[in-house]
Amino acid sequence: MSQRVVIAGGAGYIGSHVCVELMSRGDTLLIIDDFSNAHPEAIDRIRELSNANVVVLKRDLADPMHKADILEAIKAFRPDGAIHLAGLKAVGESVAEPERYYNVNIGSALTMIEALKAANAKKFVFSSSATVYGDGNTNPVNESGGTAPTNPYGRTKFFIEEILKDIAISDADWQIVNLRYFNPVGAHPSGRIGEDPNGIPNNLFPFMAQVAVGKRDKLSVFGNDYPTRDGSGVRDYIHVCDLAKGHAAALDYLAEDKKGAIDINLGAGKGYSVLEAVAAFKRASNRDIPFEITPRRDGDIAEIYAAS
Repeated sequence: MSQRVVIAGGAGYIGSHVCVELMSRGDTLLIIDDFSNAHPEAIDRIRELSNANVVVLKRDLADPMHKADILEAIKAFRPDGAIHLAGLKAVGESVAEPERYYNVNIGSALTMIEALKAANAKKFVFSSSATVYGDGNTNPVNESGGTAPTNPYGRTKFFIEEILKDIAISDADWQIVNLRYFNPVGAHPSGRIGEDPNGIPNNLFPFMAQVAVGKRDKLSVFGNDYPTRDGSGVRDYIHVCDLAKGHAAALDYLAEDKKGAIDINLGAGKGYSVLEAVAAFKRASNRDIPFEITPRRDGDIAEIYAAS
């Protein structure tokens, strides 16, 4: 059964793949994005790949000046629910600018919650993160792992999860899935959409891609003295198309009238180090990836990967 879904942050890397997945199966979407870390061309490519149209509202969910327009647009759209992917997402940047991360990430989530409540569309799929676990768990990590995020970015995700759980307790009509992503990588098979951030990339794979094509001189590997097999950080890398399918599955789960809030990990179930990822990218691209070892980045942990 097709659904009407609001996609906050739908023009971004993950959002664009989610939109293509949902539109290709017949869902009707309203994308809300301020394009601060996305390209307007992404909308044209979403339409091209899904062979369908999509309504777009260019607004900032965290800006109080945009709130009335957003609430009106969502109510007029008559959604069944929403997927909330909007927000800031760089660990290092969050350490340097914590107040900005709390304002933007939590503020945008609260606006979306208020809008869905006003529209009586209380299905909410939240783009959370494995950073909520911190470094106190034994790998692999499952959803019962302890939550103790080590940086402001992770804490914003954790606090939003807690807000959503409190809302689900206060009102039994809410249906909520917190999707705890590990590390999304890759691109749509067409090559028409992928990870192409504005400015300097914060994630490993787009930075390597820019080094490979000569846009940047070298990659910084943050630390080689972690207690891992080669000293570099270990992460779980999940393909973005699989991640998009996870969002579709979450909507289908909520369509079965599931009440309350549930946490779900989205990962590949295996950890790879940064140096292993560099070597794999080099083999696949047949390009050299010069790198230098630099000090550990504040807020990072040594190793985390999902239970399979």
